[in-house]
Amino acid sequence: MNRAEQTSAPSLSGGCAMELGVLVYRLYRALTYSASPFLHLHTRWRRLRGLEHSRRWHERFGHPSAIRPPGSLVWFHAVSLGEGMAAIPVIRRCSEMKPEMTILMTTTTVSAFEVIKKQLPVGVLHQFAPLDTPVAIDRFLGYWKPNAIVIMENELWPNLIMSAAQLRIPLALLNARMSTKSFKRWSSPLLLPLASLLLSKFSLIAPLSTLQGIHFQLLQAPPFVIKFSGDLKYVSFAEFLILFLFKTIIRSISCMLFLPVVNKFYVSSGTSESISDLKAELSDMKVWIASSLHRGEEEGVHNLLLQSHTDSVVIIVPRHPHHGHQIAQRLRNDGQSVALRSRNENITSKKTNIYVVDTLGELREFYGVAPIAVIGGSFFPELTGHNVSEAAAAGCAVITGCHVGHFSHMVKAMQQANPLSITQVSSKLELREAVELLMSNPEILEARQRASKEVYESLSSCIISNVWNLLNLHIFRGK
Repeated sequence: MNRAEQTSAPSLSGGCAMELGVLVYRLYRALTYSASPFLHLHTRWRRLRGLEHSRRWHERFGHPSAIRPPGSLVWFHAVSLGEGMAAIPVIRRCSEMKPEMTILMTTTTVSAFEVIKKQLPVGVLHQFAPLDTPVAIDRFLGYWKPNAIVIMENELWPNLIMSAAQLRIPLALLNARMSTKSFKRWSSPLLLPLASLLLSKFSLIAPLSTLQGIHFQLLQAPPFVIKFSGDLKYVSFAEFLILFLFKTIIRSISCMLFLPVVNKFYVSSGTSESISDLKAELSDMKVWIASSLHRGEEEGVHNLLLQSHTDSVVIIVPRHPHHGHQIAQRLRNDGQSVALRSRNENITSKKTNIYVVDTLGELREFYGVAPIAVIGGSFFPELTGHNVSEAAAAGCAVITGCHVGHFSHMVKAMQQANPLSITQVSSKLELREAVELLMSNPEILEARQRASKEVYESLSSCIISNVWNLLNLHIFRGK
């Protein structure tokens, strides 16, 4: 880190900073209290648009829809799908080590809930997270009475944190990260005292990288609460893969023995069989996957290799599934043969060369279909990348753009471990050359696949044990 970055967060004396932080928080609390009626109307409007759960939207105001069991309870909070999937291996370990403890998980988005509800261990409760207003937070904490709160990644909600601290509830921030934009905002003279106040309430902050740890130190988090454990997003796919393999094996045995299949595993039901069939259909073709594509990134992707590899198929997985139909329509207007996943359209019967996955929660299984994975969200400057470890864990040769933002530490770690484990490109021409190289050279493709898999396994080892040990030492003692 250079001198400019080191001094980007202005410092204040301890007492002055704390007083100013309390003053800023009181202002925030008053503003959120006053805005509550408008937030209620806004949430109702979101519900009408399908952005909130149609029946459970009232949970956003702290109203429960489940009964709190007696005994100790730990609240895990994750905003969206990525954070939620990173939390699941930790939740599983907590359930194993402390089976008497109830675990409550909250998410914010409906899309995250639809996928995560099928991944959670039996007995874990789910609610939608309360808005950060005084009334909603107090109502939520008053009903659920958590003995500890574990927050994923970057959720610094002042009312939640301050109310929990007032109730002496231990707080942990796992996989803690902060984007450059967020860091600059929290480092401003007005918000730095508030950031310092909020971070002082945590008993554990586990950054996902050294750079992120420095960010939290510059925001005046107490040094003794910052503990490193590794990036949980390395782990979430490994556990998913194990469960997926178990489910596939059990289903195969059941079919051979003509036994009914009990869906005990936390994988979306009905997907593994159709994806296995798809893999068999594509076995004689050259396949690559372009995943997590944002609007505009898919343009021209289908033409990259069709001239030189007429037998190639690209699987396009848009970041937002509802864009899939639009992408398919544009490609068909260009004269391409396209199949849509949501319509169960067959590939071979139509000689399809483009397969658009416009469904939710299946990306990890699709990485097992293609030996080459291009990770989107990284080809335009305003984007900040996506998780590359999922493709590496599946044994794909991984290619990404240069704009990887949140995942720069992951890309750098993989490159340092083995430069063959991931390839970065800066243009569509470089992307075409990179994919062409892998398709035309089986030996190079195999070496890149092996490198990404080995690096992933090396980086992901022991992370979940490290996290559990930190939680048990700093959060769960006596719980």
